[in-house]
Amino acid sequence: MRILIADDDAVSRRILESHLTRFGHQVTAVATGCEALNILQQSDAPPLAILDWMMPDVDGPEVCRQLRQMPVPSGVYIILLTARRDREDLIAGLTAGANDYMTKPFDPAELRARVQVGVRVAELQHSLAERVRQLEEALANIRQLQGLLPICCYCKKIRDDSNYWAQVEEYLTRHTAAQFSHAICPECWKTVVEPQLASIPSSGQRLKS
Repeated sequence: MRILIADDDAVSRRILESHLTRFGHQVTAVATGCEALNILQQSDAPPLAILDWMMPDVDGPEVCRQLRQMPVPSGVYIILLTARRDREDLIAGLTAGANDYMTKPFDPAELRARVQVGVRVAELQHSLAERVRQLEEALANIRQLQGLLPICCYCKKIRDDSNYWAQVEEYLTRHTAAQFSHAICPECWKTVVEPQLASIPSSGQRLKS
């Protein structure tokens, strides 16, 4: 998975990048919060980011805060990395919009485990977003009949916008996703089909004639 690292400490940044690359991820590393914001606000932003808390321009919590306050909030999974260990700092980081929190110096095994959680969440979000997109596309393709439909009171044909009269099934096939299979209702069977069958001479009658 593509992961963004933002840390102004070059040594810490290289260590993180080395571990994540070894875990099989594609890593983009930057040194400032402004750079992180610019990347994470793009449509093709990495789905997961590890941000250092203390950075000289925009700190990690502020990056989280700005991303979550966007008109369409970013769905990036954010892990804050800091030397702070107080409970109040943990609460402040999560309240700002971070998804997880790790303290320095970090254990590589813990880093891997927390990143794996982030990967699973990011993949689920992507899958959900794709299903929502497919649903919206399907709904957009559904054609609905609306308004007043002129229909002949004798033959039951429907007049379209081009002043063309079409059979009901033809009209509905053109304007909806409905498909038709033809049958005979009981009333039509009695009033139409049975009289026609009765008018057909039997084989004996045909032979006599």
